[in-house]
Amino acid sequence: MGHYVPFSSSGIAKVVVLLTMFHYSWHMFDHCLYFNTSALARRLEREWAEAFEPFDVTPAQGFMLRAVIDRPGMLQRELSDELSIARPTATRALDGLESKGYIERRRTGEDGREVSIFPTAKALAIKAGLNGASGAVTARLKRVLGGTEFTDAVSTIREVRAALP
Repeated sequence: MGHYVPFSSSGIAKVVVLLTMFHYSWHMFDHCLYFNTSALARRLEREWAEAFEPFDVTPAQGFMLRAVIDRPGMLQRELSDELSIARPTATRALDGLESKGYIERRRTGEDGREVSIFPTAKALAIKAGLNGASGAVTARLKRVLGGTEFTDAVSTIREVRAALP
């Protein structure tokens, strides 16, 4: 049995506005949530990949690094939870950030199995640039969609994500 999610028709319409950025013609998948959200995810991946390219990080690594810079000492499991990703996925992204000299892992004193994540001086040096690059993408999307529509679309997508088991 599915969950009932009270969406306003305007909220869904705003998500559709996001999806129309792709200029695809009508076909059997136009009303498919999976197809449209996947297409949107691929498009947004390209946007942030270009933004984070000067820092030699993927979009996933870029957002992860921003979280680590914002909360130094966060446990790896807390980072996974905050980013809504599986722990093995977080481990792979952190491996990449560590190999590039952006983060340092430290075993916690309380439990040797727990790992805290800290930004390095190299990471702190790019904080403003990383946040600025991400902010520029967000600003551009808000100009394209409209500020309220952007905010409403993000909110609606978050509601859909939360409603699914």
